[in-house]
Amino acid sequence: MRRFLANRLLASPWTWGLATALLLDLPFPIAGPMPPWRGAVAWVAILPILVGVLAPVNVERKDFIRRSALGAYIGGVAWYLLNCYWIYATMHIYGGIGPVASSGILLLYSLVLGIYFGVFGLLVALARKAFGSWKIALLLVPFFWVALEFAASRITRVPWDQLGYSQVDNFLLTRLAPVTGVYGISFVLMVGNAMFAAALLACPARRRWVLGCGGVLFAGGLQLGVLATPPASPTTAIAVLVQQNLDVDSNNDWFGPEWDSHTSEFVKRSLRTCGPAIRGMPGPHSAASLPQCVEPAPKPDLVAWPESPAPFREADPRFRRLMKELTSETQSPVIVGNIGTWQNGAVTEIFNSAEFVAPDGRFVGRYDKIHLVPFGEYVPYKGLIAFAGTLTQGVSSFSRGGLRKVFTANGHSYGVFICYESVFADEVRHFAKNGAEVFVNISDDGWYGDTSAPWQHLNMARMRAIENDRWILRATNTGVTAAIDPDGRVTWSAPRHVLTSLAVGYGYRSGTTFYTRFGDVFAIGCGIIGIGALAFSALVLVRQRPRSA
Repeated sequence: MRRFLANRLLASPWTWGLATALLLDLPFPIAGPMPPWRGAVAWVAILPILVGVLAPVNVERKDFIRRSALGAYIGGVAWYLLNCYWIYATMHIYGGIGPVASSGILLLYSLVLGIYFGVFGLLVALARKAFGSWKIALLLVPFFWVALEFAASRITRVPWDQLGYSQVDNFLLTRLAPVTGVYGISFVLMVGNAMFAAALLACPARRRWVLGCGGVLFAGGLQLGVLATPPASPTTAIAVLVQQNLDVDSNNDWFGPEWDSHTSEFVKRSLRTCGPAIRGMPGPHSAASLPQCVEPAPKPDLVAWPESPAPFREADPRFRRLMKELTSETQSPVIVGNIGTWQNGAVTEIFNSAEFVAPDGRFVGRYDKIHLVPFGEYVPYKGLIAFAGTLTQGVSSFSRGGLRKVFTANGHSYGVFICYESVFADEVRHFAKNGAEVFVNISDDGWYGDTSAPWQHLNMARMRAIENDRWILRATNTGVTAAIDPDGRVTWSAPRHVLTSLAVGYGYRSGTTFYTRFGDVFAIGCGIIGIGALAFSALVLVRQRPRSA
């Protein structure tokens, strides 16, 4: 084992950094829905970095700390390039940006977010040097990792595919989410990675076997959660989720017959409370089934139209007449993606909005999207990166909303969040905290094309259902349109890239979880411990520094 740890492969930060990137890419969707078994790779995905940093061949070097940070940073940059490769297609194909500039945006994104991995390697190396023990460094690893995931969600505000999402299909591990959020799952996974690292670093051989077997039992036992089948969540209502399937890069300013043709089709789809659906996730070869229909068809309890390029504007008389017609036909509340406006003096602000229309056709209110997509709905630092302005030329620049509103109709309350907002756990929980009994997520994932992004996005939305013990009704423009139960399971979904509607059963929940009430206290606690360990390590190293005569 000593010879193994002294191997030149471990002496190269490039080797263990890139090995981590490749392993870490496997437990996340790559080009379609991820088989649950691949989540098992998450238990060893960070192992190359841990062993590379703590191996004697690295620790004994004078540039130990610098090389540790470099190797981890290489791993982070490479992982973001692999995991978020879809950014290139979004920018180039749909944003109208040239291939060189699109590649530059993806590379810049990866270089910036890879810093968190670099800091992780730095913290582990500092702990190893200050405490003089790889054992204490490994004990701190889960705290460091969660602290940095939390920092990514609050500083750069891109908490995309945090480690815990790899276990969204693991019923045992996701029981942590209603208490700790996704961070608790990341913590347990890093405990497993640390146990396997300890097995490779320990001496003598007997101790390595004991630690290795312990790691296998720990990770293997918890990974069996992918085989667990919780009881089905009861349904008491029916929603119709319309999938409009409009081209995101085409001109959708409809006039006359075009408006009538599109909207009449959407209304017709909204009346179908019994239609083709896929049980569970829509895989590459999934076939839609037609459930037994009841005549006369029951009225839906809710109709949801997605965020899409449809030219629906709150102030447009045609749109208001359309909503009046729709609610008259369905006799149910309607949630529809549209463009909202607000007059601020001489300036008209526009918002990416979700309109809530009561069963009697009244416009009760709207939710204005708070968390906008950079380079999609606004251009950050526009004066510095003028080339990115072409990405938003079709949708203009949106203003941010300010309130997480909850809407009530027929005695039930609904919380609506739009597209990218589903990845922000601490923001979504406020809808349940404010009284929402069911979540409605409208989205336009057509910008992602047939990449990994729609599936990654769906899995993050599924975690929001688990954290808050709520059904999520997800209406999208091109898919994945689906119903998600409070255990995070996709109960029914619609085929992608077709104009269709999905009639699904769902239920209402009024209780609140610990996470709903208190948010990211677990992650904050890990951050406090991580900062404390960093401060102590820095103090020890300063005291150990030889003083000049």
